[in-house]
Amino acid sequence: MLIADDHPAMREGLAHAVSQEADMVVAAEAGDGLEAVEQFRATHPHVALIDLQMPRMNGLEAIAAIREIDHGAVVVVLTTYPGDARVMRALTLGATSYLLKSSSTGDILSAIRSAVAGRQVLGADVRRDIATHAGSESLTKRELSVLKLAAMGYGNREIGEALGVSEETIKSRIRSVLGKLDASDRTHAVTLAIQRGFLEI
Repeated sequence: MLIADDHPAMREGLAHAVSQEADMVVAAEAGDGLEAVEQFRATHPHVALIDLQMPRMNGLEAIAAIREIDHGAVVVVLTTYPGDARVMRALTLGATSYLLKSSSTGDILSAIRSAVAGRQVLGADVRRDIATHAGSESLTKRELSVLKLAAMGYGNREIGEALGVSEETIKSRIRSVLGKLDASDRTHAVTLAIQRGFLEI
């Protein structure tokens, strides 16, 4: 197994838990996404346990790179961050399962075994998040581009200039974003987009 997390204490705790299991062994550890990909390429573990918020290369990028190396790679996401859009992106990129770090050690070990056996495991909070927003519209790439710049404090005119479109077009896209996220204003929209994982922190 590969354990990738930028917090040494978290890695050590997980490695210790795994070492107590007769059917598991830690083949490699990584402190960032780039190292995770390198270690996966070097060791070809049966499963990769990946955090999402890591330096140099985030977990989503690492998942995509690992699946490029091995299309059948088993990847279990273990992260602090829920959010239906973030979860769906991870699963679309090839993650088998998605758990939050608030999960018990027993649940994490059980999820790893299930993932290796080909069964998907989503934490209870994760399933609740997905159910809450089931059927809601996703944001388009153009809307996300506008929202990213809005999150950086740009006004409509500045966003329009940056994206090469009119200010009216930007206003229209922001209205669409507010409607899709059920947000009261652009600040609220940015907050909701971060919570749901449309925008990364």
